[in-house]
Amino acid sequence: MRTEPAAYEPGTVLYDTAAAKVGEYRGRSGARVMLRPLGGGREWEAEPAALRPATDRERLGASLRAANDRTLAAPRAPGELERPPLPVPDCEACAWLADRREAARAAFDHSAVTDANVLLRQHQRKEHEEDKA
Repeated sequence: MRTEPAAYEPGTVLYDTAAAKVGEYRGRSGARVMLRPLGGGREWEAEPAALRPATDRERLGASLRAANDRTLAAPRAPGELERPPLPVPDCEACAWLADRREAARAAFDHSAVTDANVLLRQHQRKEHEEDKA
C-alpha cells in the first residue's frame, strides 16, 4: 500500500521504482512529485504511484554514493583515513552510523565497515564542523 505524496514531508527519502533511484522528496509539481538525489543534483519528476519509502539499505547506498562523490572532491588532512572516526556524543546520526559499523565489523564485512566510516566522516564534516571551532 503506497502513501499519498501529500503525506510526505520535504526531505523524506523515497525510492522511485520507475527510475530505480533514491531521492529526497521536494514537493509536488501538478500531479507529479519532485525528487532530488541525496547529496544534491538535478531534480526529477516521478509518478506518485511509483514511489515508496526507501529501505535502510537503499538509503545507505544512496548516501554512500553521494558521500563518495563529495570525498573525491574534498581535500583530506594527513593521516585522516588511518583511524576510524569517533561518534560525536549525543548525536543520533553518529550513533546510528557507529552501530552500523560495529555490526559490519562483527559480521566481518570490511567493505561495510569502510562505508560506515566514510558516511560518518561526511556526516561529521557537514553537521559538526562548527563544533571543532
